[in-house]
This record gives sequence, structure tokens and C-alpha cells, in this order.
Amino acid sequence: MIADSPQIKRTDNPSILIVGAGIGGLTLAILLEKAGVQYEIFDRMAEIKPLGSALMLGSNVTPLFKQLGIYDEFISLARVVYSVDTLNEEREIEVPMPLAPIVEMGGHKNYIVTRSVLYDLLRRQIPAQKVHLGKRVLSFTQDEYGVELQFSDGSVALGDVLVGADGAYSAVRQSLYKELKKEGKLPSSDDGSLPFSCVCLVGQTKPLDPIQYPRLNKEYCEFNYVIGKDKPYSWATWTTRGNIYCWSVTLYLNKESSKDNDSFRNSEWGPEAATAMSKDVRDFPAVGEYLDNGLTIGNLIDNTPLVSKVMLEEKVFGTWYHERTVLLGDACHKVHPASGSGAVNAIHDAVALANWLSVLNSNKVVHIERIFKEYRAERYPAALAAFASGQTLSKLRASGWKAAIARFIVRNLPLWLYKIMLKNLVAHRPQVSFLPLVDDSKGTLAAKHQPSLEKTLAIHKKLEEKKASTPSVKTTSASAAVAAATAI
Repeated sequence: MIADSPQIKRTDNPSILIVGAGIGGLTLAILLEKAGVQYEIFDRMAEIKPLGSALMLGSNVTPLFKQLGIYDEFISLARVVYSVDTLNEEREIEVPMPLAPIVEMGGHKNYIVTRSVLYDLLRRQIPAQKVHLGKRVLSFTQDEYGVELQFSDGSVALGDVLVGADGAYSAVRQSLYKELKKEGKLPSSDDGSLPFSCVCLVGQTKPLDPIQYPRLNKEYCEFNYVIGKDKPYSWATWTTRGNIYCWSVTLYLNKESSKDNDSFRNSEWGPEAATAMSKDVRDFPAVGEYLDNGLTIGNLIDNTPLVSKVMLEEKVFGTWYHERTVLLGDACHKVHPASGSGAVNAIHDAVALANWLSVLNSNKVVHIERIFKEYRAERYPAALAAFASGQTLSKLRASGWKAAIARFIVRNLPLWLYKIMLKNLVAHRPQVSFLPLVDDSKGTLAAKHQPSLEKTLAIHKKLEEKKASTPSVKTTSASAAVAAATAI
């Protein structure tokens, strides 16, 4: 039993174990640091590698980044982007996507930042001693007294709440689902492998010479997708600060090619199996507003220190929590990157979960599950919307006559309908209740209702009133406040 361990120390402030030091896990850690909640973060990687490419962030994270005091630095590290255009190999625009309506609705510009630069910015907000690398989870146990993580190096970690933020092949989720299945509590829809219809080659170059690559001289990011002619590929290039090109190549699979690419399913965001695909795509032209002296994907690959081949799984799981364990980000919803919302949704998950953890003042499973229920109720619909958006945009950039018809329809949408399509990209602009709120009224579209903010603000207010009225009495009523605020 976990209660038998001499390391267990009961406090009024439950301790949080976060598995996964990705964008979502780091964001949650930063927020818990700000909220004064005990936490530790663990990741299986022995060292952090600059995997992946770039992210587009805008009004959907601006209020939070301002609350955290990192918005100005984020802007200094990113490059503004005004449009995301899909072209054919003849440089004809198939689907223009101007971002001005998003700026109008959300009130802030959109920016491109390399994943590694954003990661470094977030990592610097967390005390180094709270991040533990080289910690691969083997299993965990949980009971009425707490949760215990077992790592491959023989060490253990003890806490009150476990957050699985460890990606599409989450060890936490797999261990949790194994137990739920054994108990007959796992829905059949959550059992089995993650489906996928694409694989992707992705990377970011080392700093390049802007004389040789003149698009890098622009003050804004040139962001283009290209649809392959008579080939099952699309590819994209982005220009970012630091004279860096980010790029990706997507292969749309059929039944046979799906079998061929299934062997590296567990090497998510890793360099394995990238070499063969790199050879197949070297001659693809990097088509943009104008050509960089015949720039090809091969040129970018040759200047990329670490090329990764990844699965583009697509699934929203139904089971997000059980007892003391809860999932976050790709561990519970993996959407196609065409939606541009994978990292954003992980950040938004972290906000909602942190709001509730900031008012958790009980180690009882019943209270912990109550806040997990609130968290899932808020974030599950958003995950489903992102999933649908990713599937739609992915199909728009595929080859074939069906995709061509879809592009024709989207290209000829009236502006009012185009704005409706974009609303989901900017409506969610969450904030946390334990930091001063920021003004978010610049845009024409009001931020979507955020239950975790409203309800936990009320709890914090009650606790402050209680503390002010009885300063000599230790406040122990947070769990009661949570129960009242989350009563269904």
C-alpha cells in the first residue's frame, strides 16, 4: 500500500506528478508554479532534442502569455504571419487563407515560432530542480492514499495526483487503460491502436544565409503548403526568426502504404525511418511567393540537423481520468497537425486543469475526480472540434478529384462563411483564475465561455473573504468550496 511508504507526507496542498515535459506538461508546470501548488515533472528523454518544426500562435494564447509575463519575449522570438496559402506545383494558389479575419476577431496578430524556441522559453520559467529527465515510466499504482510512479531506473515518485502529458503513446494512459480494461471499465472505443492516414517528415534548418535564401530577409513569415502533382504528397515551408526554414512533407497513405509505415509506430517524433522517405522527396520544389533559386525540400533536408519521421495519428479518447490520474494534450486527443491546434489544445488543457488544481485542498479521491470531471467537460468538446478541423484541412491538401472539388468550394466561400469557419481558431482564449486577469476586449469576437475560470474565480473569492474575516483561523474549506462550485 502507498500509505505504508515513509516518504508520504500529508499536506493541505496536494502534490502533482506530471509525466511528459512537452509543451502541455511544461505549461501546466509553469501554472502550478505560479499558483503555489507542489509539483514535479518527469520525462523519458535523457536530453531535450530540437524535434519538430514550428507552431502558429496568436490570440488563442495571448491572454495567458500576458498573464505569465512572457508575451513580449515570445513576440521577440517569433515572426508575424499574415496568410497561410495552399498552392500547386505551378505556383497557382489553390486555397488562400488570409489571417486578417482572425486578427479582427481575436484582436492580436498571429506568429510563427520554432518549436524548440518556444520550448526553451517555457522551460526557463520552471526551476531546474523540478524537471527530471531520463525517467521512463514503467507503471504506476494508485489507491485512496496516493499515487506511486515506478521508473525504469528503479526509482519511484510519490504524490497525490498524476497527470499524463506524455504524448500519443502515453505510458500513463496505457497503464491506466490496462487496469481499467482488467476491471471491465474501459469503453471499447478507447481500446486498440491509434488510427492514422498520413506520415510526415519534419524538421527545422540551421541558420541559413539570407543572401542565398532571400525569403529569409522578409520581416514576416512566408507560410506555404504545396499540393503534389500526380503524387500522394503535400509539403509546407515556413520562414522564422534566426534565418531558419521550418518544413514538413506529408505522405497520404493507402492500405498498402499504411502497412509499410506501421513498423515505426512507437517512434513518435523520432529520427528513425526518416532516411528512406527523405530520398523520395528531395526534388520537391519549395514553392512560395517567389522561388529561392530553385530551392527544393532536399536543400532544406541537407541543412537540417535532425530530421524526424512521425505518425500523424488522429483520435480523441473518451476516458480522460480515473481516480487520481488525468490525461492532457496528445495523451487524450491526437489531432492532425493540419488543424494547427495540437500544441494550442495542450496549452488550453493545462489552463483548465491548473484552474481546478489551484483550488484543490483535499487528498480525497472523490474531490480529485470531481475537478477532473469539470476539466473534461470543458475541454472534450474543443478536442472534438479540433479533430474535425484537422481532418477537413488534411483532406483539402490531399491529391485527387475529391480534394480538388473541396478546394474549389473553399476558395469561393463568401467572407462571412469563411469567418464562421475560422471562429474556432480564435474563440478559445483562456485565462487562469489565480493570476491578475488581462484585458481581452480588442477583438470583435468575445472569448468563449470558460467554466473553469468562472467557477474557480468564485472559489478564490470565497477563500479570500474567509481569510479576511478570520485572519487567525487557518482556511481549510477549499474542498467544500470546490464541492459547492462543481455541484451538478
